[in-house]
Amino acid sequence: MRHPLHRLLAVVVAVAAHMACASSWAGSPSPAHDYHEQLVLKPLPLSALLASFDFRSNTTVAAYEAHNFRFFPRSLGQILDYSGAKELHLRFSLGRWDAASWGTRPRGGTREGGTGVELWAWLDADTDDEADRKWLTLTNALSGLFCASLNFIDGSRTTRPVMSFQPEGDPSAGTTARLHLLHGTLPREVVCTENLTPFLKLLPCKGKAGIASLLDGHKLFDSSWQSMAIDIKQLCRADGECVLQIEQSIDMVLDIDRSRRPRDNPIPRPPPGHELKCNVSKPYHADDTCFPAEYTLGQEWSISNVFGKTIQGTCPLASPHDPPVCLELPSSRPVWVSEGVAEVRNPDGRSRCYHASPGTEIELYLPHVQDDGSSGDMAAASGANQHLEPDVPPLYAERSLMGHGQERGGVQTILTNPSATESVEFVYMESLPWFMRIYLHTLQARVVDSPRERKHHHHHHHHHSESDTDDKDDDDDKDNKKKDQKGTQQGKPHNNVIQDIYYRPALDRTRGTQLEVKLRIPPQSTVFLTYDFEKSILRYTEYPPDANRGFDVAGAVITILGTGDAHDGTTTTTTTKRAATSNLRTTALLLNLPTPDFSMPYNVIIFTSTAIAMAFGGMFNLLTRRFVAADEGPEVTLTRLRNRIKARLARLRQSKAV
Repeated sequence: MRHPLHRLLAVVVAVAAHMACASSWAGSPSPAHDYHEQLVLKPLPLSALLASFDFRSNTTVAAYEAHNFRFFPRSLGQILDYSGAKELHLRFSLGRWDAASWGTRPRGGTREGGTGVELWAWLDADTDDEADRKWLTLTNALSGLFCASLNFIDGSRTTRPVMSFQPEGDPSAGTTARLHLLHGTLPREVVCTENLTPFLKLLPCKGKAGIASLLDGHKLFDSSWQSMAIDIKQLCRADGECVLQIEQSIDMVLDIDRSRRPRDNPIPRPPPGHELKCNVSKPYHADDTCFPAEYTLGQEWSISNVFGKTIQGTCPLASPHDPPVCLELPSSRPVWVSEGVAEVRNPDGRSRCYHASPGTEIELYLPHVQDDGSSGDMAAASGANQHLEPDVPPLYAERSLMGHGQERGGVQTILTNPSATESVEFVYMESLPWFMRIYLHTLQARVVDSPRERKHHHHHHHHHSESDTDDKDDDDDKDNKKKDQKGTQQGKPHNNVIQDIYYRPALDRTRGTQLEVKLRIPPQSTVFLTYDFEKSILRYTEYPPDANRGFDVAGAVITILGTGDAHDGTTTTTTTKRAATSNLRTTALLLNLPTPDFSMPYNVIIFTSTAIAMAFGGMFNLLTRRFVAADEGPEVTLTRLRNRIKARLARLRQSKAV
């Protein structure tokens, strides 16, 4: 039997080796454990709860090339190998993130996608045509794997971003020049349980244990906002050793009141009068008058009544050094835990994490906190809140359609910099369908400075026009890149709002419009970015079954750049190193196009079919029937029976007469 000091020494050595190995990886997880998972719960204002699930697996590049799959999914590995994808990012998103109430997006928006399905990848190919073929292979394979309509991402829905995306991983030496970035969106795709089930099957514990046991379709798709992300990239160490990492993440915002509603009584009903939470400090408060109180402070909830179940232990394959659950709460907020769960508080007083053994169910309960900070028999510090104050995002963005009529329209995007001291620089990218013909010369940015309400227009008079053609060999000659040459604002030196533009016009039924604009907004300023477009008339076979609903236009992708980032504005490759601090997407748009009256063809078809049937039936009767007199035709059954009865009666009469 070993001495306890020997065991303690062995543990210390193991921890030291783990920390040394972890420190040798620059920005990448430790390879000592190949699978990590963690759930972060963060209460938000307005009775909301942000739940961030993170699953991360690593495998060495040598094991991947040898087809030795352990934690890395074999199904995805075969797709990446066959399509030549070196880095892959897939998003399934629904809902809208309320930045005004909830603050900064989770993970800085880097794991967020536009409404519907969004996919971008770097493919290893020698030519653009080869990259397009591999892209088609990739979209079709992922469509079958995730039960999604990714196979509908054809050439008209695919773009090649220039300034908006940069690789998150470390590409292999010698392959950077061969990488092709392709990006596609499906804003009309409805994300449902059919996409969640394949997502869970990629996890080592398959959703049977660990934090993945909380992922239920009824809860996930009942959330106010949710995003499922899959990111595959290659990370290399300083000595040249590389690992292939897959990170699966789910972020969702749950409504606590709606989630706590019992399943046997899912229909919302108004509460009785004695259960209403009223603000008694109002002067008009009375028995028959109630002003709603701020019920988000000190609200009671637990994992079981929000998710419908407790966490079924920890995944035995996960790293034991990572706590499975963390809470971002003020230190004064009391939290009760189930037996066998240990709490570790962060010194900053803003978060706490919980450890448990693989066989221990994890349950967290946040009791109701009164205004004085008391919690039943348990006293807490005065002024305890349920949530931390949300961080102010670096940029607010809103996009909407303008104009009226069925011929022309416009798009307006309102971009606000809330910072009082720093400018914000970002790339604004739109992937528009081919039937939205934008007028580039109408693109303008109007700046509104909050203190002085000063306005300034940046007009772009150089316009680009071309006739529609299907010859793709001239695509490079049709790409248009511009820069605003104005350098003063009302006589005072001022940096240009629009720094750079990349524009690739659309081709009818071949490719969509790609517009990327690099902007810089001064502190405490708002920019109105607007442009006009013309609506095309489609063929009647190109309209969807619900034509009068409209056509979905993908949300804009905004990539916020760091202070030290730079882009020379002349290269069109994706090899320029520029780290993005955060990302955000605007909401999708619903565009109404000139729609024919589909009831008229239906009426015409019914009328002509009836007329033809009547004419044909009459003519067919005249041509095939034989008309004779009644006494010349053959006797029918009834006539023959009647004649037999008459003959029988006549014979009876004759016999009686004799």
